[in-house]
Amino acid sequence: MKFNFYNVLFLGFAALSVTSCDQLKELSYSTTPNPLELHGDSVAITVTVNIPPKGIKKKVSAEITPMLGDTKLTTWKIQGEKVTGNGQTITFKPGGTATFTETVAYNSSMEAADLKLTGKVFKGDKEKTKEALPETKLADATIITPLLVQPTFKMLTETATIPRSFEKTVSAEVNYLKGKSDVRAAEMKDKDVTDLVAWIQTAQSNPKIKINSIEVKGYASPDGEETFNNNLSGARSKATRTAFMNLMKKSKLTMYADTTNYVTAALGEDFEGFKVELERTAGIPQNDKDLFLRVLTMSADPKQREKDLVALGKGFTQLEKEVFPKIRRAVIVVNYTEQGLSDDELRAKADASPAEMSADELIFTASTLVKDLATQGKIYDAAALAYPSDVRALNNAGAVAYMQGNVAKAKTNLEKALNVKDNSKTKNNLAGVAMSQGDRATAKKMLSQVKDKSAEVSYNNAVIMILEGKYSTAATSCGSEASFNKALAQLLNGNLDDASKTLSSSKDKDSADGYYLKAIIAARSNAGVDAVVSNLKSAISKDKKYKEKAAKDREFIKFMSDASFSAAVN
Repeated sequence: MKFNFYNVLFLGFAALSVTSCDQLKELSYSTTPNPLELHGDSVAITVTVNIPPKGIKKKVSAEITPMLGDTKLTTWKIQGEKVTGNGQTITFKPGGTATFTETVAYNSSMEAADLKLTGKVFKGDKEKTKEALPETKLADATIITPLLVQPTFKMLTETATIPRSFEKTVSAEVNYLKGKSDVRAAEMKDKDVTDLVAWIQTAQSNPKIKINSIEVKGYASPDGEETFNNNLSGARSKATRTAFMNLMKKSKLTMYADTTNYVTAALGEDFEGFKVELERTAGIPQNDKDLFLRVLTMSADPKQREKDLVALGKGFTQLEKEVFPKIRRAVIVVNYTEQGLSDDELRAKADASPAEMSADELIFTASTLVKDLATQGKIYDAAALAYPSDVRALNNAGAVAYMQGNVAKAKTNLEKALNVKDNSKTKNNLAGVAMSQGDRATAKKMLSQVKDKSAEVSYNNAVIMILEGKYSTAATSCGSEASFNKALAQLLNGNLDDASKTLSSSKDKDSADGYYLKAIIAARSNAGVDAVVSNLKSAISKDKKYKEKAAKDREFIKFMSDASFSAAVN
């Protein structure tokens, strides 16, 4: 019988005592594997019972009871050729073998145990107590290296983009009398005009604002002759430009005192403006408003349209008094670019007054500008509080809580996120929560519903695959990144060289976990006791738990009698 990976020949042999009746004699046993191994959630055992020629009398049978630690396994039966029963029959003269296989659910008591057997011998129906099979050790148990898997899942978070500059406008209006294009002095003193001047003055000292152009748009009311109104709108735009440039000069804003920064536009009769002002005018009944609009839209001929308007009589007078004066105007529009908050300003604001920020700003700041988890978590918590219906904020708050080890908080936020919107990122993250709580079934179910096939999701699936004994698939699913779990999967799949290379390139190469896995690789590759002990000492120095574990770990069974090994783990 061979150790499954040590290539050390070992035969579990038991010579049974021979009674005067000599009913069953000289049995020997071989066990595969030895030591036993955890695979998935169970331990598979194959034991072959070797019966020499004339080793079992024709009317003799035996009930063999294997024990794995404290766990009793299925009773195995062998019988002579004249026994009627359900055991494996062995003929008297040639002897033979009986092979028994069993798969038993693993429990922690099997970690440092022995596979043993005892047995009862019968002749016919009568038990031969003096010829009972003695307690015999068959194998060491159990290698549980798959349980070294790092169960932490990779989280999926949402990002956000924010504009780093904004195209904006600010404006003022100059109103005109009917048919006129001269600017009245009072118009240039109106609040909207003086406010615009003040804004331009302030903008000059604001490094975040850049004025791009100033548009002056002239309009006429939709009454009168069309050509006249078109010319009138152009005259109004130019007159307004001149008046505003003079105002700029008086305000010592000389860079806006010439035509360089101005664009004028003659927009003619302002039908859209008419509709807006008509709707705003409270004193006109809705039926009349509908009538006025029909008159304006029924005829494409400007002359006919004007005749129709005049024919309205009292209604036309009302328009002339309450609506038309408001659209006989020129509009001064300042087009400018405003820079958004800088990176430093975003970070400072997220710290001091996150409630004043948009969800996008908070998520962008945390995901792009902040590296430490504590600060990220604080910002995401603020975002989740301010925007409880934003799945991104809730998901990210949960993901960071998980990465900080606060599984309960993570679960709360992630469940809220999933209630807001069914999404793959949150399901992946909830799978991680379930895994942390020991609920592999839920974790696997959640991952199966994740549509995102990213490297992170593949890695998370690999964690489960390792625990299910799917080592080859797990090694592939871990992706190209060198990681402890990838090295573990490669080792379990028998690829020791690959495992060593992966581990040496991973962030865990100098961790307690990393050194312990190096010790196992050394043991399996027959690198010698010095290599095993050296790595174990490094692992133990970083995490004392590995001292107790190594002392009973069946990976090191062939070294346990070595003095240097004993000194390291005892």
